Amino acid sequence: MTYAVEMLNITKDFPGIRANDNVTVKVEKGTIHALLGENGAGKSTLMSILFGLYQPTSGTIRINEKEVNITDPNVATALGIGMVHQHFKLIECFTVTENIILGMEPTKHGMVDTKSAAAKIKELSELYGLNVEPNSLISDISVGMQQRVEILKMLYRNADILIFDEPTAVLTPQEIEDLMEIMKRLVKEGKSILLITHKLKEIKAVADKCSVLRRGKYIGTVDVKDTDEEKMAEMMVGREVSFTVDKKDAKPGDVVLQIRNLNVKNSKGVLGVKDFSLDVRAGEVVGLAGIDGNGQSELVFALTGMSPIESGQILLDGEDITHKSIKERCNLGMGHIPEDRHKHGLILDFPLKENFIIHEYNEAPFCKNMILQEKEIDKNAEVLIEEFDVRSGEGKDSLTRSMSGGNQQKAIVAREIHRSPKLLIVVQPTRGLDVGAIEYIHKRIIEERDKGKAILMVSLELDEVLDVSDRIAVIFDGCLNGVMDAKATNENELGLLMSGSLRKDGAACEQ
Repeated sequence: MTYAVEMLNITKDFPGIRANDNVTVKVEKGTIHALLGENGAGKSTLMSILFGLYQPTSGTIRINEKEVNITDPNVATALGIGMVHQHFKLIECFTVTENIILGMEPTKHGMVDTKSAAAKIKELSELYGLNVEPNSLISDISVGMQQRVEILKMLYRNADILIFDEPTAVLTPQEIEDLMEIMKRLVKEGKSILLITHKLKEIKAVADKCSVLRRGKYIGTVDVKDTDEEKMAEMMVGREVSFTVDKKDAKPGDVVLQIRNLNVKNSKGVLGVKDFSLDVRAGEVVGLAGIDGNGQSELVFALTGMSPIESGQILLDGEDITHKSIKERCNLGMGHIPEDRHKHGLILDFPLKENFIIHEYNEAPFCKNMILQEKEIDKNAEVLIEEFDVRSGEGKDSLTRSMSGGNQQKAIVAREIHRSPKLLIVVQPTRGLDVGAIEYIHKRIIEERDKGKAILMVSLELDEVLDVSDRIAVIFDGCLNGVMDAKATNENELGLLMSGSLRKDGAACEQ
C-alpha cells in the first residue's frame, strides 16, 4: 500500500488552545479521504499545515513516502499539493483569470499573457462543467461562482494532492453532484483528494476512507462503505445526533413582513428581482428556495437595507421601511444572518465580545454616558459563548479573524437569535456547521418561530428548506415561482420549480 500523504503525530499549539493533539492521518494514493469533525476540531488547521500555511509544533509529514518540510504554500505547490480554502483567497478587484494565474503568470514578449491564460481557464471550466467566465470581476460574481474559481485555481496548477476545505458549502445541489463527479474523475486520473466536509451524505457519496477528529484529537479512521452516517456523526460529536427537525405545526399570526411588487437591480445594472411579492407571518418559517444567482442575494440586500430598490414596497409590522437605513430596520425589529459572514456579518479584527454587541454598542446595558461598559459586554459574551458553544482560543477576547469558520458562523447566529427580533432573515444559517451545531441552530430557529417571530430563511440546502420551513417560496430568474406547503412538496417538485421547468404562480417569469 502506497501513501500520497502521511501526517504523523502532528501537534499544533496556538495561544490558549491546542488545535491538533498528536494527530496521525494517512491518505492512500488515488483515493478520496474525508476529514470529519465538529467546528473547531482542528481539521482546517491540519490541512493548513499540509499546505504550508502553518508550521506544526511537532510531528512529521511524508509526501509520496518521502519526509518533507513544508515551510510555505510555494513549497506545497512545488510538491504537487493544492488547496481550495473554506474562506476564499481571492482579490475582488481582479478578474477570474488574474486571480487564477496570480504568482505564476504566463508571459509573452515580456508582458503578462492573460489572453492565453484565459483560454486555458475557459477550457478547464468547460471540461469540468464549472461555467466560469474568465474575464468577470470577482466583485461581480456570486459566492458560489467564487468557490468554483478557487477550484479552477487548483486545477490550473496541476496539483496531484488536492485539499478541499468545505468545497460544497455554497454550491447548489446540482453543482454539488457535478463536483462529486469531478472528484471521482480526478481520482481516476491518479490524483489523491483530502476532503473536509460536515456533510455526511457527501462523504458516503464519494469518500473511500474517513478520519474523525474531536476537539483536536484523532478518534479513528473508518471505511466509508462499511459505516453508516449515524455512526460517523456519533464519532464526531461523541453522542447520538438527530437528523430530523423536531417541531409542531406552525400557528401563523399576523403578517410581519410584506414584500410588494419589489424590483431590484443586480451588480450588472439589470433587474435581479422582478415584481416580487411575498408575506411572512408571525409564528412561521418561510423558506426561500432557488438555484444560486436567481435573485436571492438582491432580495435579501433590499430587505435588509444593504442595497436600494427600483420600485415596490417593504413593510415591517405595517410600517413602510422601503427607504429606511440598516440601523433603523434593526431598531424596528429586524435581524439578519448574512450569506457572507466575513463581508457582512463580522468585523474580523474586533474581539468576539465586541462582535456580539455590534447592533447595541450605544445602548444600555452596554453603554452608559457614551462609555462602553466592559463588565456588561463580558457578561453578555460569556452567556452567548456558553449557550451556543462558540469555541475560540482566548474565549470572549479572541480576535474573530482567528476563529474557525464554523465558530464565526455560530457567533453571528448567537448574536442575531439572542436579540429575538420580530423578523429574522436568515441566509445559509448552517453553512459550514457540523451536524451537532446544525441540530442546535434548527432547534433555536423553531423556538423563535414558536415565540411568535416571523422567519424568512434563504438556503441552498433543499434538505434544510424542507425540514425547517412551514411554507416554501421558490425564486426563479428573480421572480416568485410558487409558494408551497412544506409538507405537501418534495425535492423533485422544488427542483423543477427552481429550474423554471415547472411554473406555478410566477407569471412575471414568462419570457
